Amino acid sequence: RTGDRARILPAQMTICSCEETINEFEMLTRDAARVQLDTLKRILEANAGAEYLRQFGLDGRTDAASYKSCIPLCVHSDVEPFIQRVADGDSAPVVTGKPITSLSLSSGTTQGKPKFLPFNDELLENTLQIFRTSYAFRNREYPISEGKALQFVYGSKQVLTPGGILATTATTNLYRSQRYKEGMKDIQSQGCSPDEVIFGPDFNQSLYCHLLCGLIYSDEVHSVFSTFAHSLVHAFQTLEEVWEELCADIRDGVVSEKITVPSIREAVSKILKPNPELADSIHKKCAGLSNWYGVIPALWPKAKYVYGIMTGSMEPYLKKLRHYAGHLPLISADYGASEGWVGSNIDPTVPPEQVTYAVLPQTGYFEFIPLEKPTGEETENSAAIHYIESEPVGLTEVEVGKIYEVVLTTFAGLYRYRLGDVVKIARFHNSTPELQFICRRSLVLSINIDKNTEKDLQLAVEEAAKLLEGEKLELVDFTSYVEKSSDPGRYVIFWELSSEATDDVLSGCANALDLAFLDAGYMGSRKIKTIGPLELRVLRKGTFREILLHFLTLGGAVSQFKTPRFVSPANGKVLQILNRNVAKSYFSTAYGL
Repeated sequence: RTGDRARILPAQMTICSCEETINEFEMLTRDAARVQLDTLKRILEANAGAEYLRQFGLDGRTDAASYKSCIPLCVHSDVEPFIQRVADGDSAPVVTGKPITSLSLSSGTTQGKPKFLPFNDELLENTLQIFRTSYAFRNREYPISEGKALQFVYGSKQVLTPGGILATTATTNLYRSQRYKEGMKDIQSQGCSPDEVIFGPDFNQSLYCHLLCGLIYSDEVHSVFSTFAHSLVHAFQTLEEVWEELCADIRDGVVSEKITVPSIREAVSKILKPNPELADSIHKKCAGLSNWYGVIPALWPKAKYVYGIMTGSMEPYLKKLRHYAGHLPLISADYGASEGWVGSNIDPTVPPEQVTYAVLPQTGYFEFIPLEKPTGEETENSAAIHYIESEPVGLTEVEVGKIYEVVLTTFAGLYRYRLGDVVKIARFHNSTPELQFICRRSLVLSINIDKNTEKDLQLAVEEAAKLLEGEKLELVDFTSYVEKSSDPGRYVIFWELSSEATDDVLSGCANALDLAFLDAGYMGSRKIKTIGPLELRVLRKGTFREILLHFLTLGGAVSQFKTPRFVSPANGKVLQILNRNVAKSYFSTAYGL
């Protein structure tokens, strides 16, 4: 079976050409319903002995009807006790037939502590399959040949669980795998930086050296990548601060004294040779830029595109990233989660705001819970949270234009797992759907009957931030909080700006934010004053960097960092950082005083 082919390739063999990959994708998606049943059968055969499946009386059956009638939909808290047993060293087949050798930590920054998720070789092969597919389509539009990718990627702390199992972020599980490195070579995605930089214990030193290595190989770089758009923006903001120091390192051939981690220093020193000519050229280019516009193509003239996850909570960074990228296209990377992969971006020419992802039917078994908004809540902008749910449907049974929550069954021991993502079906590619990511289902802002999601917050912030454009100001980052200690409660929005703004402008922004929440429950509550005036708190510069560093001290990985768009009272430390850095505060007068 073709679906099996990718899983039995010898590790050293170069993985098929782009044309072959596209042909295989076309073949699998033409008969997605059959491939799905095949995939489910393979997953259930391999894991028939798993205790999780046995407890529901599946009894080794592998057909979809038995599977759906026996196994209930689940969320992480349902499977957590089983995964915890694996972490504690239970070597029996708990969630999978074969023992789980490593665990991934999800990027759960809002809840404070990350979740454990199973990781295995099949998940690694799926990753390579997804990456190969999107690379093949990308390479058809923007062909790259020999060269390097400037990658801002970072390993994270690797911890051993009480049972001796390695737990680290999903991305680190990939980076440390030899099989993954081979696969990356095959799709021209070798990075500029040595492993010591990727796995360095100090994020700031690793970032500095990524920039340095990228400049050393500036003539060979054909693409620029990081897991999330946020990391890319952060990298080039750092470049603005340290470019003269980088030039000095290149001119003298000596790594800056601030690089104190011996392993990083030694690895970078091996590739750094004195090059006054390159240093002068970089200096001249940086000095000649207008407000750093187009710095990426200026310093990396052979770069064809900038690549990374740019949807969902990453959308607010696109404007700044476009500024740095100049004329280069931004291409949104594939759609997946620490739990597993969902789809590939097969149309790289589409701007990230409109990107869709084609589901690869051989990478897992997919179901979709149809979501409908209750009548009377269809206001265009509101992503009302209390959807009416119907029975899950299969991959090929979804309908274009409708919204669903994604349910995954993976090769790594998750069965009918609710991902918590809301997607819209944009169209079909052959018989597989192309999904548009809408938002996470989790509720962000709510005091009583109001319901506003992360997407609603983003739209409100974008609307209010238009008032900054005339002042040549930029919104660096934002988050929110519900202040319930006052009566009535109110929304608090935190903003960090690129420079200072006048009181008039910021008062206007507070009003614009308040009016931009179009949820009927919110508007009604504001009118009858059961929700108080929205408060805009303006933060000192560098506050969100401080939050990032706090996240890193907890053992998080920068490649998985997402600014929490909502800070719950449980996240006391982040609230402390925010409140300590408030420079000014403005209350909305939009609904009268």
